[in-house]
Order: sequence, then C-alpha cells, then structure tokens
Amino acid sequence: MKKAKLSKDKIDLIVVGISFVLGTFGLALCYNLFLVPNNLVIGGMSGLGIVIHEITGFNAQAFIYISSFILLIVSYIFLGKDETKRIVIGTFLYPLLITFTKPIADVLLVYLTFREILVTIVLAGLLYGFSNGLVYKFGYSTGGSDVLVRLGCKFLHISEGQGVLFVNILIIACGAFVFGVENAVYAIIIIVIGSTLVDKIMIGMSDSKKFMIYTREAKKIRHLIEDEFKTGFTIFPTVGGYSHIHGTMIMCVIRNRDINLFKERILEIDSQAFFVINDCYQVQGGIKRSNLPFM
Repeated sequence: MKKAKLSKDKIDLIVVGISFVLGTFGLALCYNLFLVPNNLVIGGMSGLGIVIHEITGFNAQAFIYISSFILLIVSYIFLGKDETKRIVIGTFLYPLLITFTKPIADVLLVYLTFREILVTIVLAGLLYGFSNGLVYKFGYSTGGSDVLVRLGCKFLHISEGQGVLFVNILIIACGAFVFGVENAVYAIIIIVIGSTLVDKIMIGMSDSKKFMIYTREAKKIRHLIEDEFKTGFTIFPTVGGYSHIHGTMIMCVIRNRDINLFKERILEIDSQAFFVINDCYQVQGGIKRSNLPFM
C-alpha cells in the first residue's frame, strides 16, 4: 500500500501550529524564568499579575487565568465571534503553559541566575522577542491585553500601534510605582530588544541593499553593475519633477559587503549621480540570480 502524502496546505498548517506553540511556550518560560523572579513588568496581563501579586498577595497565575477568561468574554460581546476566534487558542494555551513551565523555570534558575542584572535583561529580551516573533509571524495572539488594544481601536478610533503603546505604558507605569523606576527601565530595555528581534523574525534579515540610481552616465553605470558586481538591473525612464529633463533610473540589488565600494565607483563615474539606498529583505527571480549567493 502506498502511504498517503501530506498536502502542502496541511504541512504549512502543521508548521504554523508548531511555531505558535513554541512561541507561546517561550513567552511562558520567559515569564517564569526572568520576569517574575526579577519583578520585571513589561506589559500585558502577565505584567499586571506581577503588580497585583506584590500589592495584594493574590496569586499572579490565578490572576492571568481569570483576567484572560474575562477578556475573552468581553471580546466575544464587543468585538464579535470572528475577532475572538483569533485569540481563543492563545487565551487558554498561554496560562496553561505558564503553569507547565513553572517547575522547568525553577530548575533552570539554578543555572541562569547572574550577578549582573543586565545579562538577565538581555537574555529576557532575546527570549521574549524570539517567542513573540513566532506568535505574531502567523497572525496569532495570546489574548489578554490584546483585547484591550482592539477595544481601543474600535471605540476610541486609535491605531493598533497607539493602543499597544498606551496599554503597555500604563502597565509599566504601575510596575514603576510598585517596584521602582530602575525596574521600569529594565523592562523598557527588554521591550526594545524584543521588538527589534520580532521585526527581524517577521520580515527577515537585510543582507543586501536596493539601489535606485539616477544618472546621466547610465551606460557606464550599467557596465559597472554587470561587469564588476556581476548582478542584474532594471532601467526606468524618468522625467525630472523640477527640471522636466528626461533621464534614466537604474534599480539593482547589491550585497551588504559591497555597498561602500559600489557607492564609490558610482561617484567616480558620475559625481552628480543621485541614488537612494533601501534595506532589501527578499529578492525573487532575476536573470542574474545565480550570481547572487545572498539571495
């Protein structure tokens, strides 16, 4: 009998599911391993749970369970079934994994307790960013404060970015009031490191640059790109917005290590050349692609 092969859609679904579970596991481990032991409040219901525990003694994990469930109901009532479906899995999975990773974190803390708090902060930021990147990359969410953000977007007519910023600032401010400004600064460092890593996971690493070059020496620049830098290019006819002079714009992709040399060679050929450089995260196709190992 022939074994049935999994379709590409099913394989993609499995990969997405595994990535989401791993990302949520990482967030839960980060919470128990770095945030709770050091009273680091970086936002969200988990951060608020740390504050509530310090003020009232109420168990932080119990607070996360209760608040997540309440916010799920609020989401269903005010945001509708479709919006709620996107967060329902994360709403239940994240608190469960916080409980599951607690004994794991207790064992690891023996080996991951450092004299310098900055080592802890950097490790927390890396784990937090990597885990969030896996969760956000495929459009998932762990619920909690995300519901508050979406409520703000709907009823206060603010952008999602503004909503996230407002909620996190409010919770971090509560943490600063309870644990001191120093802990709040550490929390902000974790968020900055984590956000940078999330961006890298979401859109990839920029290992090349896109050049848009306006020059009156188009023929020489074309030879430079093709003969010396062994890559392809695309030519656009242009008209100056001020001068109304017809010219040529050349687009090409250059490896990061060749950027400075390429700029120097362009200016040697045409000292009046105008060019714009952008990060290039992904390149597909092109007749010279075989000559571009970074793609």
